Amino acid sequence: MEKPRLTMDGVEQLLTTRFLNVFDLQYEPGKHYYNATRGKAEDLVALKSDDEFQAMTPDAVSCFVIVEVRGEEPRLLLSYEFRYPAGQFLLSPPAGLIDPEDREKEEPALLAAKREIFEETGLPVRDTDRIWLVNPLLFSSPGMTDESNALACAVISMDSFDGVDRSGAVGTELFSGYELCTEEDARRILRAGRDANGRFYSVYTWCALMYFVSGMWKEHT
Repeated sequence: MEKPRLTMDGVEQLLTTRFLNVFDLQYEPGKHYYNATRGKAEDLVALKSDDEFQAMTPDAVSCFVIVEVRGEEPRLLLSYEFRYPAGQFLLSPPAGLIDPEDREKEEPALLAAKREIFEETGLPVRDTDRIWLVNPLLFSSPGMTDESNALACAVISMDSFDGVDRSGAVGTELFSGYELCTEEDARRILRAGRDANGRFYSVYTWCALMYFVSGMWKEHT
C-alpha cells in the first residue's frame, strides 16, 4: 500500500512555546493527527523524504552505563531522577538531548552520550573505556510525538564502585540516589515491573535492564 504523503500545506501549528510545539498534521481534509514536539515545522519527521528519514539524527540519547571493577561482578548504573510529568523520582539511565553543535560533528549521539554520562554520573568515558551505539534511532511514541532517542552503551572500568557524582547535573535536573545493579538485581526489577521502592519506570529503563541481562553488551569488544 502506498503511504499517504504530508506537505507543508497540511501542517497547522496549534501551540508555540519555548520548549514545545503542537502541530495538527492533516494528511487529507478532515483527518487530524496531533504531534507534540520540540522541533519547528520545518523539522517535522512527517515532512521528510525517505532519504531524509533514513539519514536523520535523533533528538536525544539514552545511555546504558555498565561499570566494571576487577574481581567484581559488572553493575548497571541507574539513577533516581525526578521526572516532572510523573511527579516522581523514577529509576532512569543517563540521558539527554543532542545539542545543535553536536550535529555538526561526527557521531553526534556518542558525543552527547559522553557528555550526559559525565554530567549525570561524574564518570568520564576515557579512551580505554568502550562506548558504542546500540540503536541509532527509536521513536518514543509515534502516536503522539515524533521525538526520537538513540541508545548508547558505555562500559567503564573503575578501581572501585565509588565515585558516582551528580554534581554536574544542570538546569532543572534533580537526582535522589542511584542503583548499581547486578544481573540478578536487574532481573528482579524486570520481573517486578517496579524499582526497589515500588515505583514504575520508563521504557528506556526497561531497555537498559534487558540489554544488561541479555549479555549482548559482552558481544561488543
